[in-house]
Amino acid sequence: MNTTEIMKVLAEEGNMRKAADRLFISQPALSQRLQSIEKAWGAKLFVRSQKGLVPTAAGELVIEFAKETVQRKEETIEQIAGLADRVHGTLKIACASIVGQTWLPEVLKDYVKQYPDAKITLMTGWTSEILKALYEGEAHVGIVRGEVEWNSRRTYLFRDQLYLVDKEITSLEQLKDTERPYIQFKSDSNYYTEIQQWWQKHFSKNPGRQLTVDQMETCRQLVLNGIGYAILPSITLRGDEQVNKIPLLNSEAEFELTRDTYLIGYQSSFELKQVEAFSKVIEAHALQLKNDSSLLE
Repeated sequence: MNTTEIMKVLAEEGNMRKAADRLFISQPALSQRLQSIEKAWGAKLFVRSQKGLVPTAAGELVIEFAKETVQRKEETIEQIAGLADRVHGTLKIACASIVGQTWLPEVLKDYVKQYPDAKITLMTGWTSEILKALYEGEAHVGIVRGEVEWNSRRTYLFRDQLYLVDKEITSLEQLKDTERPYIQFKSDSNYYTEIQQWWQKHFSKNPGRQLTVDQMETCRQLVLNGIGYAILPSITLRGDEQVNKIPLLNSEAEFELTRDTYLIGYQSSFELKQVEAFSKVIEAHALQLKNDSSLLE
């Protein structure tokens, strides 16, 4: 037993014999423990009277401290017990910028609603930055685009198609002669390489006029305002834009350019309750996205 428990029982019983019985020790042993406690505090804590133990002024302060400490301990024990059934802790996510700006907010809205005690930290960036955050323990999970080498847990979320989007161009053939600028946004090297390879496969020369911006949303807004054309993934298009959306199809009428999204992380991270819960929520949203897409086909 510790000092706080002894002081609390002595104050409640006001009698050495009763306190000793309650603490399951002998009265001499309890008397010796009290002497040690008073020595540690540097003050006499009780005086004996015909009515029993009476706290001194210093004793009243120590008793109050003891009661608060015991109560705080009991509350903490209850909170720890509650962790077994509730999701607590901080969920650290590193996410591809495009997903973080478009699809992820609805996922996090649902997660926060289901698990209000959990906290979230979110960083967005390119694939290399996401992998670095996972390697260095700055993130529990990563949401990446495209094929990424990852030797631990990797869950497929969804695939979105790529479209040529413009206010004026209505077919891919018009790209051969158009003077309209091609607007592209900075992205990871894999995405850029895939677009380059597709272009070289279908056209003998590069776009005549090019405009590069730093953010996908800036690119989208320039296209919506008629500045030029761009190749955008379907996840960035809500469906109500007043633009032409030309699918990048191959000869079999299937999408030639697509982009896969994955949830990745170390297996040990998914054993954390807040991460396990997030995994279930995001996979449910991915399934809903797939079902919604099939209904539109």
